[in-house]
Amino acid sequence: MLSDIEIAQGASMLPISKVAEKLGIGEDELECYGKYKAKLSDALMARLRDRPDGKLVLVTAINPTPAGEGKTTTTVGLGQAMQKIGKKAVIALREPSLGPVFGIKGGAAGGGYAQVVPMEDINLHFTGDMHAITSANNLLCAMLDNHLQQGNALGIDPRRILFKRCLDMNDRALRSTIVGLGGKMNGVPREDGFQITVASEVMAILCLASDITDLKRRLGDILVAYKYDNSPVYARDLRAEGAMAALLRDALKPNLVQTLENTPAIVHGGPFANIAHGCNSVRATKLALKLADYTITEAGFGSDLGAEKFLDIKCRYAGIAPSAIVLVATLRALKYNGGVEKARVGEPNGEALRAGLCNLEAHIENMQKYGVPVIVAINKFPTDTAGELELLAEYCRRRGARFALSEVFERGGEGGVALANAVVEACEEPGCFKLLYDEKAPIKEKVETIAREIYGAAGVVYSPAAQKAIAGIEALGKAELPVCVAKTQYSLSDDPKKLGRPQGFELSVKDVRLSAGAGFIVVYTGDIMTMPGLPKVPAAEHIDVDGDGIISGLF
Repeated sequence: MLSDIEIAQGASMLPISKVAEKLGIGEDELECYGKYKAKLSDALMARLRDRPDGKLVLVTAINPTPAGEGKTTTTVGLGQAMQKIGKKAVIALREPSLGPVFGIKGGAAGGGYAQVVPMEDINLHFTGDMHAITSANNLLCAMLDNHLQQGNALGIDPRRILFKRCLDMNDRALRSTIVGLGGKMNGVPREDGFQITVASEVMAILCLASDITDLKRRLGDILVAYKYDNSPVYARDLRAEGAMAALLRDALKPNLVQTLENTPAIVHGGPFANIAHGCNSVRATKLALKLADYTITEAGFGSDLGAEKFLDIKCRYAGIAPSAIVLVATLRALKYNGGVEKARVGEPNGEALRAGLCNLEAHIENMQKYGVPVIVAINKFPTDTAGELELLAEYCRRRGARFALSEVFERGGEGGVALANAVVEACEEPGCFKLLYDEKAPIKEKVETIAREIYGAAGVVYSPAAQKAIAGIEALGKAELPVCVAKTQYSLSDDPKKLGRPQGFELSVKDVRLSAGAGFIVVYTGDIMTMPGLPKVPAAEHIDVDGDGIISGLF
């Protein structure tokens, strides 16, 4: 059996100009990065501004196992299947982060016969967007420390600096650091730390900005520190936003690639959904809606994380709404939520499957609260038995939930035709999309609405630090923003060990921070960290390149 990378390396790719032709994009509207990838120009966006939007389809999932359960694969396969049934479709995905690529999950460009290509490029440096975001973030940090070194005219309190450096790599040793050591010429010593690039506010800003002017405004609004007199310091006070925007000028442009079956794919931005808002860029999604009749996009992890944030943050700001929601479920993840350890989820276990169905039920109910048709995509794995697949199908029938078997991993677009037809049918229903909460509600009310309605919590407990942070945000007049909850992806609760559908628990909020530039309030729960670490055996140990430059082991 071929590995994902071997399948991708055997693909017959079209020149990116030919992929663009399918969408009516001219060569002068492309900025090519080699033969098979390109950025889409601002001129293209301007030309399509008044064209009506196509249908938007969101792909989300139930709570996964630690290995992930094929949400990106389903998204790519559904786009290929749309092409199979004669529909004009574009896939809109996030860019992979180097952290997971070299860490626990490996590559993140789909899998099997449902991948975006060139797979190696997309998983590694791609068009340099991640590096640009990292550089812009760290430029602001450098300018802040330089301001302290050069006399601190603003009166910044070094003990109350909020903004962290970043790196697009899992590196636990950088979570907490001290900078400025080594004498007077090396700066002012202070505590600092790193977060992974995809958890940074600069990443969130890039993904929510509508254009370069909006990008620069949002960058200027980043709250970086407080002064000795307790007044706030923003990036614009350091005059950093112009240079940061210059670094991000090209990164702001969406990237065009293709699938194994040459379906167009726009891959842009990459915030984590367990820490940040977990969606590709607003610009990419809105451009895709102008280019195709169906835009297939995904939001990270389960519906309790990525989908909730896609709907309550991205849709709110972008003025868009999905016509259908695809909820990916696997026997493996359901058995994991039924109490089976990850190493044994491929074994037949009807009892565990039945026990885990409550997790699927919670996610169906979650998405139905937004007034959008929901289709369960049963993502088939080679170890799945016919009896267990029928058990899951029968559960969907009893519950009155649309469902379709997806075999896109093994069969590509052909394996997703049933799902594509179900999605098209659902998209024809009249929409009544509604948001979960009013952003003008008090901060605690918004948090408690998400905790109760999406996670199933009985209540919320706030640490003293979180209480103080909320009061500070209210004092700044920034309380009327959406909420972005940072939470484990493995449970509906904030405890990764509480699988299935936890009941009666209290959500533990340990900290709350303002991302004024991004335009949301980040609520940290449980033991969530913004700089992950590598596992005992990182994927990097299995990645190699031969004398001809051919990469192996990348998923």
